[in-house]
Amino acid sequence: MDTLRRLLLALPAALLAAAASAATLQPDDDPAASPVWQKVRASLFENRPIQPAAPELLKLEAPARAVDAAVVPIAIRTRVPAGSSWHISKLFLIIDANPSPISGIFSFTPDSGRADIETRVRVDAYSHVRAIAETSDGKLHMVTRFVKASGGCSAPAGADAAAAQASLGQMRFRVEGDLKGKEPVLAQLAIEHPNHSGLAMDQATRQYTPAHYVRKIDVSYAGRPVLSADVDFSMSENPNFRFYFVPQGGGGELRATVVDSKDLRFVAAQALRDNPR
Repeated sequence: MDTLRRLLLALPAALLAAAASAATLQPDDDPAASPVWQKVRASLFENRPIQPAAPELLKLEAPARAVDAAVVPIAIRTRVPAGSSWHISKLFLIIDANPSPISGIFSFTPDSGRADIETRVRVDAYSHVRAIAETSDGKLHMVTRFVKASGGCSAPAGADAAAAQASLGQMRFRVEGDLKGKEPVLAQLAIEHPNHSGLAMDQATRQYTPAHYVRKIDVSYAGRPVLSADVDFSMSENPNFRFYFVPQGGGGELRATVVDSKDLRFVAAQALRDNPR
């Protein structure tokens, strides 16, 4: 069983209910006092200390008020080279008010170049959003933002169900940067998947659409791991991830393996050339 599923099963049902009813949170509320966060922290990190992240180490970008609660852009940026002796090995994304607060756990390697991630998430109610970096010395560093949004996890799917099923699991890469250099290059992985949360009602049938979402992503470049992610239905419909990798002279292949909550497995590969578009 993957890490995120194990952790979610360990969380009591009362915690998930508390997360779903957290709409009373306000920007001035103390993030440390959140009962959801206290439970999540104990589940993920036990008694390990978590210190505020220095701006030069970790930055979390999120809108103060979401335009669309079902598609909220999130970026976690770091300032530590992934290949250095002291580096960031994991990033945790926590959305306190979501029914499943542990939204993503992202693992990096020296071949990542930079431990950055950009994606789009659902936010179900006014919430503290947290990015936590785990460094190679085992220390934890956190930055928090408050996002005003409502109903993101119960919003209906935007795509036609038949069309979504027909394109299920299709993936494409986009790469931006100089593949001949040795600096980290930005890549984007787009996944066609409805990412049903299980909380959205079909307006025609008045039944809830069963949960069906991407839960595991592994990306490699030239046969070497670059990014591994355990995610859940907090990711928006048609999940999209932007990350870095270190090119090796312009060649090589980007490969993504994705597993969803029904254990369906999808694989995509793209041979890279100089500055593909």
